Amino acid sequence: GTMFLLARALDAISDPCMGLLADRTRSRWGKFRPWVLFGALPFGIVCVLAYSTPDLSLNGKMIYAAITYTLLTLLYTVVNIPYCALGGVITNDPTQRISLQSWRFVLATAGGMLSTVLMMPLVKLIGGENKALGFQGGIAALSVVAFLMLAFCFFTTKERVEAPATHTSMREDLRDIWHNDQWRIVGLLTILNILAVCVRGGAMMYYVTWILGKPGVFVAFLTTYCVGNLIGSALAKPLTDWKCKVSVFWWTNALLAVISVAMFFVPMHATIAMFVFIFVIGVLHQLVTPIQWVMMSDTVDYGEWCNGKRLTGISFAGTLFVLKLGLALGGALIGWMLAGGGYDAAAKTQNSATISIIIALFTIVPAICYLLSAAIAKRYYTLKSPFLKTILEQLAQGAHRNEQEFTHKELQN
Repeated sequence: GTMFLLARALDAISDPCMGLLADRTRSRWGKFRPWVLFGALPFGIVCVLAYSTPDLSLNGKMIYAAITYTLLTLLYTVVNIPYCALGGVITNDPTQRISLQSWRFVLATAGGMLSTVLMMPLVKLIGGENKALGFQGGIAALSVVAFLMLAFCFFTTKERVEAPATHTSMREDLRDIWHNDQWRIVGLLTILNILAVCVRGGAMMYYVTWILGKPGVFVAFLTTYCVGNLIGSALAKPLTDWKCKVSVFWWTNALLAVISVAMFFVPMHATIAMFVFIFVIGVLHQLVTPIQWVMMSDTVDYGEWCNGKRLTGISFAGTLFVLKLGLALGGALIGWMLAGGGYDAAAKTQNSATISIIIALFTIVPAICYLLSAAIAKRYYTLKSPFLKTILEQLAQGAHRNEQEFTHKELQN
């Protein structure tokens, strides 16, 4: 337990370090693309090692697992943060950024569903009755595919948004990121949205088992949600072509809050109704996800406009850090609330307090998160289309923020 705790702590520290390192990278391929390519092979190798079972003692296996797990999380950080940051430097056009992120999440969702479906057949095909060998071979096959896809990303993309040369320290960069009020707002929105999906996702099995009374439909329930995710990602681009992405973001979060509250009043065992609700939730939640990543890119533009420093890597690293924080809080919240309600995994029936808590975790807690996201985005996020267009035009001309020209009141407008 202690070893894995240390691994998670190291993972948390590595995110901002990787962002700062990427921002300082200078190469003929750009800042971020080299990390995607040269980190892909080590990442794939360690993936296979993490799913291998060496012939060691129990303590040896635990140490091996901790080491490979730590290396896996570190190498994932090395690849993933530059990969995420690419969306902010391939283009500075907000419309194209939405398209990039929309396709990213459409294909990521499809890839996740496909790998889930194919994994067990691969395990059986490769290992037969030897599941350890099967999982090792299955992960090896997926690792090869991942390497090829990351290499494809490297060779088919170009970093077009160049950062002005800076010679500041890492400490100054961290300070500048924290002083970027719009980055702080998007970070808070990230925590709230990941809390909503994490709590609902973590409570899903409990809800299907104890509220719907049909644990056998869990896979179908989760698949319905994922199909909704796929459609939601695809809808982000056409909807933001029609309406400002910030308006789409907060209206969708408000609608998610309303629907989540409505789910609270659905009677127990209403399976068909909940399938409809979870599909709609899947569509709407994944609709705002690409928008949120584009909003993060916009805060990088805003930061450069404010102080002349383009801190793409650390901005996205910070977002991934708070995302992991939200995941940790979500998992802890489920455990605390279930323990407080007296949940008993071995019981044939749960007490009324536990039933109420499971329903609240699946409906009310996400509703609160979505409502806060909508309110915060509407009130405090100022990078709406007209103002953002002005920022991009001035950056194109090499101009930065003039404190006398823009007042806080004008930003709100």
